[in-house]
Amino acid sequence: MTKTSTCIYHSLVMSWYIFLNYYISQSGGERQKSKLFQNGGQWKYLTLLNLLLQAVFYGVTCLDDVLKRVTRKKDVKFITAFRDLLFTTLAFPISTFVFLSFWALYLYDRELVYPKILDGIFPGWLNHAMHTSIWPLSLVELFLRPHHYLSKMKGLTLLAVSSLAYIGRVLWIYSETGTWVYPVFAKLSPVGLAVFFSLSYILTASIYLLGEKLNHLKWGDIMQTRRQKQK
Repeated sequence: MTKTSTCIYHSLVMSWYIFLNYYISQSGGERQKSKLFQNGGQWKYLTLLNLLLQAVFYGVTCLDDVLKRVTRKKDVKFITAFRDLLFTTLAFPISTFVFLSFWALYLYDRELVYPKILDGIFPGWLNHAMHTSIWPLSLVELFLRPHHYLSKMKGLTLLAVSSLAYIGRVLWIYSETGTWVYPVFAKLSPVGLAVFFSLSYILTASIYLLGEKLNHLKWGDIMQTRRQKQK
């Protein structure tokens, strides 16, 4: 059965992400937002897609917590499996990728990823909420409870499909509007874009494998015992 403190923590994090999604939708004037979100809407940005993903993940996690307390079981098969699938293949890899890639580009030249004009729309604390706190929150979740990872082939394939879906959306927006989602893309040649997207997937896949390794180091014995009981 899930601990009360864990349930409270998950509900607080879920509320935080719901608040962020709502706050961003209300930030800035209508004219500023229409200019920022034109040609693809707010969901063209990986940062904002990640915030929505985290809200959904922690919503599923809270549901899992409640059902476990009600049924007094360690696992609620479908919900627990879906929770682990979301976390291992999407929530942890994407939040870590957003954190690493954003700050690497920001420190090199912020105009490539977060132009200074955005400071007039999003306050400083919101920038850190979108791009900094997402990583430690994912790390806490990784060490708070064990998560079942799929086989490497299945996990990396799902991650690749998700990556290709987002890249496809970025390219489609450019083909339809002639504008890139992020300024950095406009600086790259077609070959440079291919290299950038390839390296981005390699980084994301590496993060997935790192998460699997950390999960095993922390929860290996527990996960092994759980698998034996299920056989």
